[in-house]
Amino acid sequence: MSNYNSYESPFCTRYASKEMQYIFSADKKFTTWRRLWVALARAEMNLGLNVTQEQVDELEANVENIDYKVAEEREKICRHDVMSHVYAYGKACPNAEGIIHLGATSCYVGDNTDVIIMRDALKLIKKKLVSVIAQLSDFAMKYKDMPCLAYTHLQPAQLTTVGKRATLWTNELLMDLQDLDFRLENLCLLGSKGTTGTQASFKELFNGDTSKVKELEKMIAEEMGFNPKNVVPVSGQTYSRKVDYQVVSVLCGIAQSCSKFSNDMRILQSFKEMEEPFEKGQIGSSAMAYKRNPMRCERITSLARYIMVDSLNPAFTSGTQWFERTLDDSANKRISVAEAFLGVDAILNIMLNVTDGLVVYDKVIRQRVMNELPFMATENIMMDAVKKGGNRQELHEQIRKYSMMAGEQVKVYGNKNNLCDLIVADPMFKITQKEIDDILVPENFTGLAPQQVVEFIQECVKPILDANKSLLGEKAEINV
Repeated sequence: MSNYNSYESPFCTRYASKEMQYIFSADKKFTTWRRLWVALARAEMNLGLNVTQEQVDELEANVENIDYKVAEEREKICRHDVMSHVYAYGKACPNAEGIIHLGATSCYVGDNTDVIIMRDALKLIKKKLVSVIAQLSDFAMKYKDMPCLAYTHLQPAQLTTVGKRATLWTNELLMDLQDLDFRLENLCLLGSKGTTGTQASFKELFNGDTSKVKELEKMIAEEMGFNPKNVVPVSGQTYSRKVDYQVVSVLCGIAQSCSKFSNDMRILQSFKEMEEPFEKGQIGSSAMAYKRNPMRCERITSLARYIMVDSLNPAFTSGTQWFERTLDDSANKRISVAEAFLGVDAILNIMLNVTDGLVVYDKVIRQRVMNELPFMATENIMMDAVKKGGNRQELHEQIRKYSMMAGEQVKVYGNKNNLCDLIVADPMFKITQKEIDDILVPENFTGLAPQQVVEFIQECVKPILDANKSLLGEKAEINV
């Protein structure tokens, strides 16, 4: 921490990466404002307005020369953040002072910058998300054949494999990646729409030449790295606040998927089947020295809960905008959107760490499978007995009784599961211990799970990883 006597956001001191913090920093915001003013001035010059190349060059040379103190002092007087930065920019560019912000309204810099920041932040999220998917898919392939208990209602059910379970986590993250790509592809700049979205000021500047008004917007979009088609077709003074909701909804989806993963891992760690990484000097508990608490996954769960609730903020903001513009969005959106990104960035940092070092305790998994397998094998045992002349209905009833007796031995007395002993001892089943042992092979009970893993990775995951090859290899350090 750099300041010990006032509040500092844990997103900055504990959780989010430096890269994401920079994207939502003052430097990123206000240099983007200035780049937008440069783009506006350059386009106006090229379209014949009284703006000179020297003025544009001066503006461009001072994009990063921000005197925050001048801007802050000016805002105390004018109570307007954009005009205070116009003033500060003018002080740094005296020759261009008179043409800064020409024809524009506050949302020209404010809203376009917000869109640019969301675009850049989504790209960073995508990079981390793709690497998490890659690590989980590698894990799935490595353990595609390892039988383990599956759970329905958190009760042991038919077997699956460790790798197959990992595909369930991966598949949800793939869904999130598809949503993210859609939003990135369709994210639109506000452009130069003016005070109520009619572009009246620009029509006046260009003496009614509407073709130049449209060309101005196209030139600005291209300079800011947007396809000219990706400019909102109609707006009030602002871009629709539904855009914020759509973007945060993507982040909320990632939070949901990661929360599902982290909760499953926390339960598996309590079963001692799997663990998140545990460092050599890490302390699991201040009192109980033997403990290895799943603190990373607990943090994922905790942050995800915050983001899922946070997604309501842009929803309410979008639904309560009045006509062409109202300012009850500003204070809320600058907190809620930024924190949604910072939170998901923090979650993906942990996901990168955890999925790169998952620990599998194969002997514990096998032991837990074998403790439950006799119950799951009863259908096979019954079918073999029927083939030897047994009555299916009588056999079913006898297995039901023995299952209740075996369950009592396990749950009431803490003994081992003796279901198979009871069946071997009953001549009705005409089965030997060796025949039962031949049935009780966990690999015989996983169905198509190994095949499903291979097909899913090859058909669904690999094409996406191949298409995003340049993004792979992202690593993350957990701050605290």
